[in-house]
Amino acid sequence: MPRLLPRSPEDFDSDAFEQTAVAVELGSQQNGVEHEPHQHRKGQLILALQGAVTCEVSDSLWLVPPQHAVWIPGEIAHSCRATENAHIFFLFIEPGATVMPDRCCTVAITPVVREMICHVAKQEPTASTDGPTARLIAVLLEQLSQAPVEQLHLPMSDHPKIRRISNTLIANPGDRTTLRQWADLLAMSERSLARLVENTTGLTFGRWRQQLHLMIALSQLAEGQSVQNVAGTLGYDSVNAFITMFKKALGKSPTQYFSSLL
Repeated sequence: MPRLLPRSPEDFDSDAFEQTAVAVELGSQQNGVEHEPHQHRKGQLILALQGAVTCEVSDSLWLVPPQHAVWIPGEIAHSCRATENAHIFFLFIEPGATVMPDRCCTVAITPVVREMICHVAKQEPTASTDGPTARLIAVLLEQLSQAPVEQLHLPMSDHPKIRRISNTLIANPGDRTTLRQWADLLAMSERSLARLVENTTGLTFGRWRQQLHLMIALSQLAEGQSVQNVAGTLGYDSVNAFITMFKKALGKSPTQYFSSLL
C-alpha cells in the first residue's frame, strides 16, 4: 500500500521518530499555499525536483530552484511557499547526525543524493534503525555533509523602513524607484538610507535589488515562464539586459542554467 502524502509540513511530525533521518514527499495540493511559520527539533532539508520553493526565516528569504535544496537547522522558525508546478521532498535530520551548516543555506544536490532522498521518502519512517534503510541513510548523510553551498538567498530586515521597501518590490518587482526617491518617501537623507540598507542587509541598495530580481527570476523561470516574460516583469528594458544580469550572477544564461539542472 503506497504511503499517503502529507497535505502540509504541519501534518508530518518529524520529531516523533527516533531515526537519524526521515524523508517525506509533499502532496501537490499544497503547491501555491503559504505555510505558517513553524519549527521543529530536527534540521530540515527542502528539495525541489521541479518548480521552486521560497523559504523565509527572520532575516533572509531563501530560494530552492530545481535540483537544489535549502537547509534549515533545527529550532529555527520558518515558512515556505512552493510554485504551482513544484515537486518537493523534505528530509528531516536528527541534530548531530551529520556535519551540516549551523545556519540556513542553499546547497546543490547531486543526482545520487537526490535519488537516495526519493528512495528514503518511500520507506516507512518507523523502519528499523539498523536495517537497510538505516544503512542507506548513513551514506546519504555522509554525502550531504559534502554538498556545496550556494548563495541563493536574499537578506531581509525587520526594520520597518526596509520592510516597506522589500514588500513593495516583492509585490511589484518592476518598480524602479531610486534610492533618492525612496529616501524622500521615507523622510530621510539618501546617505542615511543607503547606510541603513547596507547595515541591515549587508548589501548596497542596488546589489540588494538585483539579488531580489535574481530570486524572483529563478522562481518564475522554474515555474515555466519565458525569459521574455520574466524580463518584462522585472522591468528590464530588454531581454538581453536581463540575460546579462543573470549570467553575471550565476555564470550562465537562463537557458544554460536550467539545461544544466536536467
